[in-house]
Amino acid sequence: MNSNPQPPRTAELLKRRTKAIPRGVATAHPLFIARAEGARLWDVDGREFIDFAGGIGTMNLGHRYPPVVDAVRKQLDQFTHTAFQVAMYEGYVAVAERLNTLVPGAFEKQTILFSTGSEANENAVKIARAATNRSAIVSFSNGFHGRTLLALSLTGKVAPYKQNFGPYAPEIYQAPYPNERRGYDTGSALHALNELFETRVGPKQIAAFIIEPVLGEGGFVPAPFEYLRELRRIADQHGNLIIVDEIQTGFGRTGSLFAIEQAGISPDLLTFGKSVAGGLPLAGVTGRASVMDSVEPGALGGTYGGNPLACAAALATLDAFESGALLRNARALGEKLRIHLEAIATRHPEDVEGVWGLGPMLAIGFRNTKAHNGKSVAQHVAAAALDFGLVALTAGPGAHAIRILVPLLATDEEMDRGLAALERACERVLTGERLEQRV
Repeated sequence: MNSNPQPPRTAELLKRRTKAIPRGVATAHPLFIARAEGARLWDVDGREFIDFAGGIGTMNLGHRYPPVVDAVRKQLDQFTHTAFQVAMYEGYVAVAERLNTLVPGAFEKQTILFSTGSEANENAVKIARAATNRSAIVSFSNGFHGRTLLALSLTGKVAPYKQNFGPYAPEIYQAPYPNERRGYDTGSALHALNELFETRVGPKQIAAFIIEPVLGEGGFVPAPFEYLRELRRIADQHGNLIIVDEIQTGFGRTGSLFAIEQAGISPDLLTFGKSVAGGLPLAGVTGRASVMDSVEPGALGGTYGGNPLACAAALATLDAFESGALLRNARALGEKLRIHLEAIATRHPEDVEGVWGLGPMLAIGFRNTKAHNGKSVAQHVAAAALDFGLVALTAGPGAHAIRILVPLLATDEEMDRGLAALERACERVLTGERLEQRV
């Protein structure tokens, strides 16, 4: 446990949590939140924090974005749920219509809604298999696509997600993600993909490739645009579909509505979730109408998929992006973040591996030269940052990086406070002032 005494209400709730909830549900920080606003959190003991975690990327518009709150309240006065498979409502249709126009691709599109990113990815695979009459799926190393069985089978990271949960779904093959830090530039990653075709699965057996345009849990590493374009060419050559997982990258996180827009290609299927609905559970798949419509009625769905409250929140969220001002703000935010993170890297060249990402979806990576008590440098930095009033998350192999998921509407004051806390945390850990074991 943290050697610092916990405030009284937090300590009480930690005891209750330990007894009532299994340890398999990990929590990054010993916090219980009482309220939130914008990029700020207040815990049950009245402590204030700047939020650079954003609910793992669900809060791109910040906490309690007023138009989202108003839209949900209005819907709450009408009805909360019917199940779209029982009785339909306009909100679901309106969300689908909006996304059909926003997802890249000069072709007719359709959208189906679910509750979680795992559901979206699993159903994208089902749709791809039905449309192509093929079974094999290729995912990529260090990718994360969810925790349910098929989504976990797609995920390319063992610890902590895939331990003791096998056997996994068959006909899933993994290729190296194009990440130069892990030894694969575009050329060598494409060579490895061709080797996969020669030794494990023929390209004519493959229904789809599923790829994150920027790795999320894998460390905020962008796939080179050249690689994504070549993957599109390969898929077109062999009749494969491309599923782009934009669950963490979508809705402004990389400076465009969807990250794949920056590569200049169109996916056949795009999965989305997290920030689409201002913190309410909503996810889905948008794709080519001819592909989406290949599944027989009744084969897709879910009880809470496209819940009316979440749909109302999603429409308000999409409205926020309509003028383009929010995306311009996101790009400016990314520039400011990069300057500050690179300044930290410059001050600690022996300890910082680098700064990388796309737009405001940035990470700062640390070498594990000062790993202590079984935790990585980045984990110690995140723990120290909490002492200075910042909530931050790690990512990447060995939790070697701090990833930034600050709300895109964070104020200058919130950004300055958060970055100052991160800098102080890095100074504490990297200069050896204090390294503590924390749970």
